[in-house]
Amino acid sequence: MEILAYLLSGALAGLMAGLLGVGGGLVVVPALAMLFAHHGFNADFVMHYAVGTSLATIIPTSISSLLAHQRRASVYWAVVRPMVPGILLGALAGAWLAKQLSSTVLALVFGVFVLLFAVQLLIGAKPSPHRQLPGAVGLGVAGSVIGLVSALLGIGGGSLTVLFLLWNCVDIRIAVGTAATIGLPIAIAGTAGFVINGLGVVFQPGYNSGFIYWPAVAAIVLASVPMAPLGARLAHYLPRVALQRVFALVLLVIGARMVGIV
Repeated sequence: MEILAYLLSGALAGLMAGLLGVGGGLVVVPALAMLFAHHGFNADFVMHYAVGTSLATIIPTSISSLLAHQRRASVYWAVVRPMVPGILLGALAGAWLAKQLSSTVLALVFGVFVLLFAVQLLIGAKPSPHRQLPGAVGLGVAGSVIGLVSALLGIGGGSLTVLFLLWNCVDIRIAVGTAATIGLPIAIAGTAGFVINGLGVVFQPGYNSGFIYWPAVAAIVLASVPMAPLGARLAHYLPRVALQRVFALVLLVIGARMVGIV
């Protein structure tokens, strides 16, 4: 039953990622937090295990997405290269910061982010192009902020990166491909950070490396990878705007639960 629950979480995350282009972490983190609490994980670190494990699941899906976008020449490498150092440092810092926060506070931070993202989906708000891309230093600073927030929340950073690139006059197709590529260094550095910061935690569940619980990683990846292309195909036949609003309402419920409103 435990593995089945992880498989279902992965399948839903993959389907939503392909259907709506949203990161699976928004689904995976709250699902894992609930499942890990139910399975008796250390209550002080339930959210840490959920966030770290979510980041580990992003690595293989990011590789697949990167290769797909590269084949379509939709990766802006001149942006990716200067952002990567900042992303790596930011993601490591995010993992360290997460360790300093209690599981309750981490859940609150995640819930607030989900609520804000759900509102953005509901109203369809997109930033208007305001300026050209900054230089290498500016891109590095932006990468560090995106990496920190993404690692702290267990997400690939796609939504944050797309918003940043659109604000800087980058075409939406290039922005999406570049954001998918940036998800890989975020996931790698974030996973490493949660491994390091989870060492020595008492009452570990077994089959884990720090805050990464490998049975959940394997099951989620196994289910999400084949479901993402299915979601992408369904996106051509189903009403995208209506689905996006339904998903936003689901995220509102998830966010409210995470912050303890309901």
